[in-house]
Amino acid sequence: MQVIATYDVIVIGAGHAGCEAALAAARLGARTLVVTISLENIAMMPCNPAIGGPGKSHLVREVDALGGEMGIVADETAIQMRMLNRGKGPAVHSLRAQSDKNAYHRRMKSILENEPNVAVKQLMVTELVIRDGAVCGIRSELGEEYAARAIVLATGTYLSSEILIGDAKYYGGPNGHRPSMHLGDSLRAAGIRLQRFKTGTPTRVDRRTLHTEAMTVQEGDPDFHTFSFLSERKNRNAACCWLTYTNETTHDIIRQNLHLAPLYAGKVTGVGARYCPSIEDKVVRFADKERHQLFVEPEGLDTTEMYVQGMSTSLPVAVQYAFLRTIPGLEAVEIMRPAYAIEYDCLDPLQLTAGLMHKTIRGLFSAGQANGTSGYEEAAAQGLIAGINAARLLKGQEPFTLTRAESYIGTLIDDLVTKGTTEPYRMMTSRSEYRLLLRQDNADLRLTPKGRAIGLVDDARWERYLEKRQAVDGGRRRLEETVLTPTDDTNRQLREWGTAPLKTGATAAQLLRRPEINYAMLCAWLGWDELPVDVREELEVSIKYEGYIRKQADRIARQQRMETTVLPSIDYAQLKGISLEARQKLAAQQPETLGQASRISGVSPADISVLMIYLEQRRQRHDD
Repeated sequence: MQVIATYDVIVIGAGHAGCEAALAAARLGARTLVVTISLENIAMMPCNPAIGGPGKSHLVREVDALGGEMGIVADETAIQMRMLNRGKGPAVHSLRAQSDKNAYHRRMKSILENEPNVAVKQLMVTELVIRDGAVCGIRSELGEEYAARAIVLATGTYLSSEILIGDAKYYGGPNGHRPSMHLGDSLRAAGIRLQRFKTGTPTRVDRRTLHTEAMTVQEGDPDFHTFSFLSERKNRNAACCWLTYTNETTHDIIRQNLHLAPLYAGKVTGVGARYCPSIEDKVVRFADKERHQLFVEPEGLDTTEMYVQGMSTSLPVAVQYAFLRTIPGLEAVEIMRPAYAIEYDCLDPLQLTAGLMHKTIRGLFSAGQANGTSGYEEAAAQGLIAGINAARLLKGQEPFTLTRAESYIGTLIDDLVTKGTTEPYRMMTSRSEYRLLLRQDNADLRLTPKGRAIGLVDDARWERYLEKRQAVDGGRRRLEETVLTPTDDTNRQLREWGTAPLKTGATAAQLLRRPEINYAMLCAWLGWDELPVDVREELEVSIKYEGYIRKQADRIARQQRMETTVLPSIDYAQLKGISLEARQKLAAQQPETLGQASRISGVSPADISVLMIYLEQRRQRHDD
């Protein structure tokens, strides 16, 4: 078979993982080919057209801080923005944007097509070409062959995918697109382990048939937000969302028709997402709940399609009509696209390194839902890392990795490659043990220097980072060097603010630690110039939570030794003193560091102690 063209990197799939992977590889100098079943799949949002939310907004901000694209495009195509969890601490504040799905697709497609080092082609990949334990290229259903020394699998939910709606079950991809029916066989033939997962998406309904006056309006925030640290803060609220609820009548109809649901009829073989259950699953699992909330959200500004968030189902269309029409505001609803479940194959991520390369097939990287995750944001984060490391591999450079202590991206990937996943993985703030340090607001301060070091952060972004860093440092110095004495005027102001008067001198930073006082109050009182919102937020959080932040930093320092202790090739079967389960798990997963070994299920602290003794004895033998 004749090779049509040779590239440095080939990315299979152009969803959110594929786009970030291709752009990262190309911007690091790799001549990159992106192949997709359909050009209309590029950055498609087959589920909710929204970016961000708890845990996920942290990933978007980190992708942006490293030089990725998702945050910029999310800002450009947002039609509503809201900051979630404001009633809780800053560690879990989460930005969420309702996006115009068609505008998002068009914008990302344009960026891909106009990236100098990227070629975009519509074709169906049926086979990986692998020789001597390394990837060499791809073959398509039309007999095309393209060569490359690095390949990124970003196949999403298209591998051997099947759609389920009631009794109907047919091969198909999201939103009516073609599935990939042969590539999975090629992966299995190469010795790659696949698993079968399931996800689903709710009904799309016609806005013209809704009675929104019977629902609760959900407006966007009046203050201005951005995902990208480069974007202008401005009003992006161009559309409303609405809140409504199911009721007991809704639940009765669902219960009466459970035998028609593929999940309860035994037709589902894939494992579904625990954190995004179908409405029939909610009704069964939470039988005591009288109602479940639903958000009715626009798919875009140029369409009447509305997304009924919280109403994922695979019940027959007639049943979908029946229960939807019991819900306030949806009594006359017309369905434009029925809800469905989708089963698909994906990789067992335990086969991957922390750099997302396959452990035994050189040059094969994998990212996104192909690794068993759910969500656009998780996909983009993995795609960025896979694309970076595909380019670095070709240059003979060490893989770029992030630790759990540095980022949510590091937490995401470490969870996948160390613990694996038995269901579609979703990022949540609770997964990070360092979430007070790893806030969405300080992602640029944490990661932009790393993006600069690897070559993804351009001069404009670097200058913006330096300006913020300088403003934060200067603002902190001013707060710590400004001393207030217990004068009558000072104490009168403090009493007006509802806080205790001074008995001795105190710095402005010490006053800012008081819960009753914020930076804007001090600024107005002391006659200081206003600082940008992001700088002010960083100062307030870092000073008010300084004690807790210091404790987490100390914890990270103690853990760092394990994270930087690289494990050599070890015959774990012969390692005495550790449990049989630990030997089996360590031998199967071959962790790269002692820290990673400590997080493998079945490996106890006692096993790690034995492993540390073994490493020390090995070091002493080598020194002798």
